[in-house]
Amino acid sequence: MHYQNWGPQEISGPARNELAEVPVERGMVLEDVQSGWVGAVTRVEKSGGMHVVALEDRRGKSRSFRLGFGFLLDGRPIRLMPPAPRQAAASGAAGRTASGSVRVAGQRAQVARASRIWVEGKHDAELVEKVWGDDLRVEGIVVEPLHGIDDLASAVADFRPGPGRRLGVLVDHLVPDSKESRIADAVMASPGAAGNVLIVGHPYVDVWQAIRPAVLGISEWPVVPRGQDWKTGILAAFGWPHSTKEDIGLGWQKLLGAVRSYADLEASLLGRVEEVIDFLTVP
Repeated sequence: MHYQNWGPQEISGPARNELAEVPVERGMVLEDVQSGWVGAVTRVEKSGGMHVVALEDRRGKSRSFRLGFGFLLDGRPIRLMPPAPRQAAASGAAGRTASGSVRVAGQRAQVARASRIWVEGKHDAELVEKVWGDDLRVEGIVVEPLHGIDDLASAVADFRPGPGRRLGVLVDHLVPDSKESRIADAVMASPGAAGNVLIVGHPYVDVWQAIRPAVLGISEWPVVPRGQDWKTGILAAFGWPHSTKEDIGLGWQKLLGAVRSYADLEASLLGRVEEVIDFLTVP
């Protein structure tokens, strides 16, 4: 058998059973038959001349697999194919937003909901806006920067979350036993938070690191020595100006300019933002 024909085969009948060929789509939940790994598609990319799909499980862990045979979709075996080619957008035809969702033709921005997404700073807000902005306008969700989470408990109390007034918070460096995790735990223990507040986070020191290194033409993010300002250290490692606030802002704009869609971001951020949006939009 040729290696390209490997996969689940019907050997009991007289005729060969052709598997359905299904183009991969973001959000599709698949099972890899060989490993048993189950996860949602967060990105598809070409690596070494082949298409590779990243599947994120319910715990936020991600693994990559080569497209082809060996996947189950809704319990049935399929041959997973590259994404369907995008059609030139005719007048009124639906395309895709930067987040990968179907663009709603002619859709006006909705009146803002009472619910909000809070992020730590301006750069977080700009990144979320660039990738998910179209989706958020359709849903009427506003993203607001907090400029740090040290006073998150009092900010949440002032917001007065409740039914129809939910709050999703995206936190940098939300890892076990960190200052950020202790703040989040305290907020979630406060009155009215349960069911009305969702705090999620990514493991990176700064949201800059949520941009995949390959997008920037590097193998990994530079390591900044402890005690040095992280953003300044990153720009210095790139050989970019880094002495002033203006330098930091211009450096960020270069990085942000490299992001074209969700495929340029790490799965650990993608999953968390989608989780927050779902939390705020599901009745």
